[in-house]
Amino acid sequence: MPIKNKEPYQQEYYAPIPTGFTRYMRASLIWQVVRFLVINWKIFKLMTRSHISR
Repeated sequence: MPIKNKEPYQQEYYAPIPTGFTRYMRASLIWQVVRFLVINWKIFKLMTRSHISR
């Protein structure tokens, strides 16, 4: 299968533009707090498992 030669500066070379919902989720303080709590809970579970198994 031959490789197509892509011209520079075509649409495929640029990063996708985030949607309105994506931008809202990135800026929402409520969502950031929820994610912070979820990630910390996962880390807490991991830490407790490692200390119990000793």
